[in-house]
Amino acid sequence: MNRRRLPLLAVLGIAFICQLCAAQEITVAAAADLQSAMQDVAARFERETGKKVKVIFGSSGNFFQQIQNGAPFDMFFSANLDYPKKLEAAGLIENGSYYQYAKGKIVVWVPNDSKINLNSGLKALIDPNVKKIAIANPLHAPYGQAAVSAMQKEGIYDKAQDKFVLGENISQTASFVATGSADIGVVALSLALSPNMKDKGRYKEIPTDEYPPIEQACVILSSSKNKEIAQQFLSYIKSAAVADLLVGYGFDVSSRTNK
Repeated sequence: MNRRRLPLLAVLGIAFICQLCAAQEITVAAAADLQSAMQDVAARFERETGKKVKVIFGSSGNFFQQIQNGAPFDMFFSANLDYPKKLEAAGLIENGSYYQYAKGKIVVWVPNDSKINLNSGLKALIDPNVKKIAIANPLHAPYGQAAVSAMQKEGIYDKAQDKFVLGENISQTASFVATGSADIGVVALSLALSPNMKDKGRYKEIPTDEYPPIEQACVILSSSKNKEIAQQFLSYIKSAAVADLLVGYGFDVSSRTNK
């Protein structure tokens, strides 16, 4: 064999292997409240199937816009139902892939060394010691919308709004409080229970009747080039094992089905 061909063959071989690896991987756009839970789910799926799930976290509204503009995701896990339904109406999802996987919950959260008393729940936001309140941007983050609704229900929104520090998503919102950029925050229960935060602060759940249900759904995108793996992962999401894991992170899975 001509020795000059060997480097070319090696390059072609590497390219072929890279293509095979890519074919065994899906890219998932996931709402930021899933940060710890989805990493756990993806790791378990990879161990059990050998297929890799690359997860990118952010705000549901931003992902919705990116997907409309052709972002190369295989699946989308939204923190509300509206965005997946709009994608379905636009013919941008795989038929039959729409699935409600959980409901989220919100809490007020402060660091362990905070002197703010959380016994009053959401009314702790108007404690005189509170100078800055972290919430997710309600323009595109479902958790931010829930926080605003709860404050309006309790009649404290007007007193609190001038102190808002807006996070791009609920994960950034939580980090604002954890790092001291805000005194208190309205964050996802799933983040308050995550390994990164559960030992660093205190929280009080906000009653679920004070805000619209944070119903969450996932879809497989019609543009996915790895629909077979995406279908496998969707089936895995529907499993009892994943339901139990989500409950451990504070999600409500009572409305799930196994269909």
